[in-house]
Amino acid sequence: MSSTWKKYVLWFAQEHVDFRQAEIASLLRLWNLKMNTPVDHKPENPFWIVELNGDNAARKLASRSMSLRCIFELWTHSKQFSTFHEQLEEYIQKNLSTLSPLFGKDRSFKVTVETYNKHFTQQEKVAKIETLHYLPVEGPVNLKTPDVQFWYIEFWGLDPMDVPEQPLDVLFGKWLVDGRRDLINEISLKKRKFIGNTSMDPQLSLLMANQGLAKKGDVVYDPFVGSGSLLVAAAKFGAYVLGMDIDYMTVHGKSKPTRVNQKVREADESIYANLKQYGCEGCFLDVLVSDFSRSIWTSDLLFDSIITDPPYGIREATERIEFKTQKRATCLNEGSVHYPSTSPYQFDQLYRDLMNFSARYLKLGGRLVCWFPILRKDFTPDMLPRHKCLQLVANSEQPLTVYSARRLLTYEKISNREEDMDSYELSQVMIDNFRQRYMKTVLQNNGTRKERRLALRDAGREEALKRGKQLDATDGKWKYPKSHSNGDTTTDQ
Repeated sequence: MSSTWKKYVLWFAQEHVDFRQAEIASLLRLWNLKMNTPVDHKPENPFWIVELNGDNAARKLASRSMSLRCIFELWTHSKQFSTFHEQLEEYIQKNLSTLSPLFGKDRSFKVTVETYNKHFTQQEKVAKIETLHYLPVEGPVNLKTPDVQFWYIEFWGLDPMDVPEQPLDVLFGKWLVDGRRDLINEISLKKRKFIGNTSMDPQLSLLMANQGLAKKGDVVYDPFVGSGSLLVAAAKFGAYVLGMDIDYMTVHGKSKPTRVNQKVREADESIYANLKQYGCEGCFLDVLVSDFSRSIWTSDLLFDSIITDPPYGIREATERIEFKTQKRATCLNEGSVHYPSTSPYQFDQLYRDLMNFSARYLKLGGRLVCWFPILRKDFTPDMLPRHKCLQLVANSEQPLTVYSARRLLTYEKISNREEDMDSYELSQVMIDNFRQRYMKTVLQNNGTRKERRLALRDAGREEALKRGKQLDATDGKWKYPKSHSNGDTTTDQ
């Protein structure tokens, strides 16, 4: 088929809705494709009507998408049933010379009826098919393996509590290609050889690999590799993968098993075993035990992508090797085995190191894809990390609880200026200990009565200190000192 602009329907799975736009934009960039959307385009809708430059472009777009259920060639769509049927019949008659091979006696077919936000019985679906009696099909019906698949779809909005009297859109077209959601099941954690407590969900891993533009021949690095879920996703797309983590036990597969009823890890459980399980062992470079806060890389090394899930310090503490200026008197002899002590890896310092490292070790045009935790009630875009060498190109939210979420941030390296390599910035709100703020919010809203009371007391104490008040030892109340300029002696319980 000649490469011409045509209308298509991108049909999305209704999960991780906020990630659709970022993934499709990344895949368009990866394949160097153009896509036109209407002025009233709504990313939250499960059906996008778009224009692409031919079927090959549509197939490329679907070949890596985790969000897409399928793409079909749009023949017509309308809000009114009468108009819909008139337009569809007119489209068929106008393009009959091109479409006639689809209707031949030797071509089996199937018409699939789908509805969104409204349930139809099988009898009602058959009635919908019978309204398409003007389709000039001559071949046999084949419900399992048809040569041609036609799709009839009715869209009844997004709100199940407010279903309109008439559908918002009725669409008809010919199926072209499915997305790659089969990969989600292929690398499922249920069947994976080696997993850990925080192994990344396969779909999110693959979405991150897509937003990192991971492709055959690239070198992808994960500095907080854990059990290697992100390496698996990048390797499935042909990238060479390299990881690092401070946790020796996890990197070497010696940590406590996380599967139910498994007492001891098998001897061959490892990150390499995961890649071998999926036929990607040829893409495995190595995994290293090292402290990310103390870089081990030479200055001339460049990565195509850095794709990672940094620790936030909520479920488990973040640690780094402790910096010491002098040896303790109780230290063992030189020949003794030494296990270095660790110190907390503060939230701000971790992201400072990650952003500055990415600015220095990414190739120009390379991408950093990482998660960033937030409290939903007080989030603003100004809270996100900034760097003069890195441009934020995607920002998608995954809600975790009523109060918290994490955002998948995608940065692209746009500058190699040496003077800007360490230009990381972060809002003061996020520099404050994130774990304390998170736990306080959860306890205030979701803890036991005692926990909520303690959290509120801590919040009151912090607020009093901010106002310059002091705790009076005689009555246990917070008061302004007598020298306060206004002479205010108001107390806080």
